[in-house]
Amino acid sequence: MTVDIALFLPELFQIAIVLALFLQSVLNPHPATDGAQWWNAAGWLPLAAAIGLVVAGFSLESRGIILWEAYQIDGLSQFFKFAISLGFVIAVLNAGGQPTLSPEKQTDYFLLLSLSALGLMCLASSVEMITIFLALELSSYSLYALIPMRTSDPRASEAGIKYILFGAAATALSLFGLAYILMDQHSSYLTILSTKSWAWNTAPLGVMGLTLFMVGFFFKLALFPFHFWAPDVYDGTSNETAAYAATLPKLGAVVILIRLAAMLQPGLQITTVLAFLGAFSMTFGNLAALTQQDVKRMLGYSSVAHAGYIMIGLVAGSAKGLAAAGFYSLIYVLMNLTCFWVICRLSTDGRNLRLTDLNGLYKRAPFLAFVLAVAALSLVGLPPTAGFMGKLFLLSAAWGRGYDWLIVVAALNTAISIYYYLNFIRHAYTQEADDSAAIVPQSAMGMVWGGVLASLILILGTIPSTVYQWAEAAGRQLLP
Repeated sequence: MTVDIALFLPELFQIAIVLALFLQSVLNPHPATDGAQWWNAAGWLPLAAAIGLVVAGFSLESRGIILWEAYQIDGLSQFFKFAISLGFVIAVLNAGGQPTLSPEKQTDYFLLLSLSALGLMCLASSVEMITIFLALELSSYSLYALIPMRTSDPRASEAGIKYILFGAAATALSLFGLAYILMDQHSSYLTILSTKSWAWNTAPLGVMGLTLFMVGFFFKLALFPFHFWAPDVYDGTSNETAAYAATLPKLGAVVILIRLAAMLQPGLQITTVLAFLGAFSMTFGNLAALTQQDVKRMLGYSSVAHAGYIMIGLVAGSAKGLAAAGFYSLIYVLMNLTCFWVICRLSTDGRNLRLTDLNGLYKRAPFLAFVLAVAALSLVGLPPTAGFMGKLFLLSAAWGRGYDWLIVVAALNTAISIYYYLNFIRHAYTQEADDSAAIVPQSAMGMVWGGVLASLILILGTIPSTVYQWAEAAGRQLLP
């Protein structure tokens, strides 16, 4: 078997980062407390992650299928690897100065973060179900160890236990589903499975198996009713870890769900199940978020709603629908990472923020208030933000494909979400802070990166064509 090493460049570079962090952890188990020094992980890793983003950008045009046709390099995989690399850069920058992480655990923390990102990259190219499952577990096991790493907070242990237990249950259901698929369809390769029937009357065990196999990815996506872990885990883990757990793993889930959805057609029973799950997820997530006062719990229920929005593109059964789902998942990552960027800058002691902690932000930190407002408006889906274009692509791709009722549900839920997202802006700009509220210190680099995130949201909201065309080209490779 001849393998072109150039096809693996993003993964190879990520493996190099993992190995470097492993060696640093072994050779220097007690790093200096000054995390800004370049030889500490927080010093050199952001630059290395930025180089990895460049490598992923240069690999966007790579194509090939290797490892006994179980690992495919195509437009879809490279688009998501670029998105994962971008999110990894932001997550590493955001986690550089965690107040709730012991200095001696910093290298191990970044090692686990890098391993999870590597698993997500492998997931993007996996086109065989056993390979998909192994890549999913590689990305998940690192998170099992990351979630509880919040010094002296019992909620972190609770969050870690809940994440492991729910993850183990989802894994078991996925394995049961894989067994049913192998028994009924006699293959685990997606290229072969795409030629099989997925109607209930001809392949009931296959339909049941595929539904169960998707459960593992519904768990990652926090789709109703596999969402119960999300608000509690986001609430219990550190702000920086929640920023990662709430965003990048969802990219891995979406890329596999796109590949699986490409095998289905509108009107099939399993597609209708996905549509109903999407409707329930949107409605439950938005209604539950209405009552939240803790910012991270609100974003946790918000992620449940956004998982439902992504389902709209998956059930459309068209290349534009799959492209819209991929584009929206990238937008979702940017919007949420921007929100968490502001949260981490405000919570200098690592505590969880409540809405009242945003009071008077326009005076205490006017630039952070602006960045938060841009992210909140994008999460609502108002122009000229990327969230508006993402929802527009989703709704237009699914209209006339047999699920118009789902689009109506999405429009109603968008109206509901306006209330709690605009709460961010209301507290930041119209509520006055207590006299005890301090001016928020803002570093020059923090303002630069916050400005970059807000600019990306606005740019993708005004000129989204280039990125969307990448996603659409990837969708066309899966569907005519």
